[in-house]
Formats: sequence, structure tokens, C-alpha cells
Amino acid sequence: MSPTARSTTTRSTTAAPVAAGPDTSAAAPRHVPARSTGRLRRRVLDNLTAYGFLCAALVVFALFSWYPVIRGVLLSFQQVNFVTDPVWVGWQNFETLFADPLFGVAWRNTLLFTGLALVIGFAVPFAVAVVLNELRHVKAYFRMVVYLPVMLPPVVVAILWKWFYDPGPGLFNSALRAVGISGPSWLNDTSTSMLSLVIVATWASMGSATLIYLAALQTIPGELYEAAELDGANLWQRLRHVTVPQTRFVLLVMMLMQIVATMQVFTEPYIMTGGGPEDSTVTVLLLLYRYAFVYNDFGTASAMSLLLFVVLGAFSALYLRLTRTRS
Repeated sequence: MSPTARSTTTRSTTAAPVAAGPDTSAAAPRHVPARSTGRLRRRVLDNLTAYGFLCAALVVFALFSWYPVIRGVLLSFQQVNFVTDPVWVGWQNFETLFADPLFGVAWRNTLLFTGLALVIGFAVPFAVAVVLNELRHVKAYFRMVVYLPVMLPPVVVAILWKWFYDPGPGLFNSALRAVGISGPSWLNDTSTSMLSLVIVATWASMGSATLIYLAALQTIPGELYEAAELDGANLWQRLRHVTVPQTRFVLLVMMLMQIVATMQVFTEPYIMTGGGPEDSTVTVLLLLYRYAFVYNDFGTASAMSLLLFVVLGAFSALYLRLTRTRS
């Protein structure tokens, strides 16, 4: 036999058992690499840590936000004075509200306050922000001056302005008398009481809104104003066709926040007028306070808070839907 034939026979005989043997590679177990196992363990630990921090926040929200809301809804259908056990009365609390003559007065005064706040409190901070944005010097100083009232407690602001409005030794009437003008009664006159409260609320909260508007104005590219000036646009036209469209989103959000906030006005009428004169400054929250802490009727007060919550929630949803559709 030749060497070539012998080598061929040898290769065939040695390769045959391999071909005939079982396929052991498919049955062998597949081991997960140690690196993948460590990565999975680390991801699980990170998730558990994140959920641990999240659970703490959820507990805080549940105790101080969600539970009071649910408890308030339940109280609105109960007769509660915290002396005897609560009694379910159904819609009786709402019927009591609707039969109260001050219920309609409170809503009318609240809507009037909100309307005046939109005319004054919404336009003034935006105008101040436009002026501050045009300044070239001492801009930081005027920002501090505008924001200073926000740092004062609301009660202090109300007491301070109550002295300003005093018809006798008050600051405003004393200044008017110095120039020979007889000042109004301000808080004691039904025709000026609500407007006086709006001015106080606008002065106290103007700083935050002004800084937000100023931040929005500074994001507008300067090329837009340069192009408008080259086209011959005056100040009003630049404001109308450049400034307002570029800050439209911020204006819409701030308008919603202001309406929701002014519908819940309480501090100014409670401290400065007490709801007078002749119930001309009784607001929804002030009437709610009277039901809870003057009449000791927490069930009716909760019913009124539920009505306010529903009204503000429906208005916010409708407002967001309309603004999103127009956008």
C-alpha cells in the first residue's frame, strides 16, 4: 500500500468516530458571565434605592396633600363640629351654601377681584419687566427693589398698607391733603375697597412675576429687534409683533397661575377689611373661614372648598385645552 493511500485510510478511520458521536455542544449548559450578573445586581440595587427615596416622598405627599383632600371630600358630606361624632347628611351642606345670601356675593366679589387683578396685576409686572429689560445701568439694583415686597410676610404687607389707606393719618391721604386734595375713604368705601385690595395684592406679588417675565424677555434673540428696527417698527410695534409672540407661552402659563391664585384671595380682605364695608370684599375663602372657625360648621366649609376645587379644576382643564388647541 502506498503512503498516500495509508494516510487517507488513517484520516478516515480517525474522523469516523467524531462524525458518528452525539452532538454534545447543544446539551452543554450556557453560563452567564460574571460581568452581566454584577451589572444586573447593581441595576436592581439602584432601582431599590430610587424607589426607597420615592416611597419617602410618596408618604409625605400622602400625609400632607392627598389625605387632606380625601378627608375634605368626606367632610363635605358630613355634619362635623369635632365635638360629636360625624354624621352623614348627604347634600345638606351644599343646600345650606346655596341658601346663604353671602354665597353668591362671595363668588361675585371673588370674580371681581380676579378681573381687576388681570387688568392691573397681569399688565403691570410685564410692563415693569419690559422697562427693566431696556435698562443698561443699575439693572441689578432695580431688580432687587422690585423683588423686595415678595420677601415681606403677607400679614406684614396687609398691616402696612392698611395704615397707608387710613383716611386720617394715613400716608396716601396725608400726601393728598398736602397738595390740597381730599382723599377717599379707600377701605371704608364700597366703590374703592376692592380696588384697594387689588393694588395691595399686585404690589406684594409683582416681584416674582416681573423676574419671570424678565427671564423670558432675555431669551428673545436681538436679531429680531434689529430686523424690526430696520423695517421702521416703533416701540409699540416691536412690543406687539416681537415681544408678545416670543413670550406667548410664558404669558399663558402666568395668566393661568394668576387666575388660580387670585380666586383664592384671603389675607388682604381678612386683615384689611374683614369682608366689609357692606360685604363688598367678602371672598370665597373668607366665607369658608367664617363657616369653619366662626360658625363651627366644618362640613359646610368643606363643601365650599370642594366647590372651589371643582371650579378651578374645570377652568384649568378648559384653559389648557383651549391654549393647546390654539398653539
